[in-house]
Amino acid sequence: MKKVLVLGGTRFFGKRLVQLLADSGAEVTVATRGLAEADLPPQVKRLTLDRDDKSALATAGEQQWDIVYDNICYSYQNAVDACEVFCGKVGKYVLTSTLSVYDFSDQALKEEAFDPYTYPLRPGTREGVSYQEGKRQAEAVFFQTAAFPVAAVRFPIVLAEDDYTRRLHFHVEHVQQEQPIGLVNPEAVMCFIHAGEAAKFLAWVGTDAFTGPVNANSQGTITLQALLDMISQAVGKPARIEAETDPAHQSPFGFPHSFFMDTSKAAAAGYAFAALDSWLPELIQSIAKETVQAKA
Repeated sequence: MKKVLVLGGTRFFGKRLVQLLADSGAEVTVATRGLAEADLPPQVKRLTLDRDDKSALATAGEQQWDIVYDNICYSYQNAVDACEVFCGKVGKYVLTSTLSVYDFSDQALKEEAFDPYTYPLRPGTREGVSYQEGKRQAEAVFFQTAAFPVAAVRFPIVLAEDDYTRRLHFHVEHVQQEQPIGLVNPEAVMCFIHAGEAAKFLAWVGTDAFTGPVNANSQGTITLQALLDMISQAVGKPARIEAETDPAHQSPFGFPHSFFMDTSKAAAAGYAFAALDSWLPELIQSIAKETVQAKA
């Protein structure tokens, strides 16, 4: 039986990952600050700790782990603490990373577009640095200093009905309510992944021999215009797209340029992602229905 630690696993795809691991027979422990209620499988153990407090994190390092999943590493210091705490204590470390380590591009971004093995290390905490820089530093620390095998999974925006950021919900609700949606570039190309597949891929990476950075998103891309057309079809109303709106109506998907990834590295390692159009239309329909029912 594999012994697995999940740092941050009480909601969204982290919660789904914990369920998959428990279903596989792994002995799973979830470590969080304990602030949120979590409906986890009864056999899952809990550790309460502050990820930003090294001495608290060290309590998790008192045990041996086959796999550690880190969903809440956002800075140089977070990564340094983990490298020290889990040295000699883990068989494989899986870092949840992000598309945001890259810069915008009109071409599908491959892993080498950001090289964490040579990126300059800049000591610091998550305060005072951007999300992009924090994640870049986290990857760089792990790949340049960790004494154990590491994989960094670079996710795009993750979607599902229970997305607590409600970014897709924002668009569905705005179309339903005939409110303007601020988009500077409706033709920007994007990629997504479903929370269920994000969890499935993390589980696969943990048990596969794969190491290094890897992109993870559904097969296929979509422009913001096409996404809003899909929402309009589901809702039965046109989308009001405007280049300038009040901040409250600015699209949370409103990237100024295209931002999407190439997943050939994962494919070469043996993983096949689901097609974007195999789940996105259904998800939009579900959110639209949920929103209507909530108002009834």
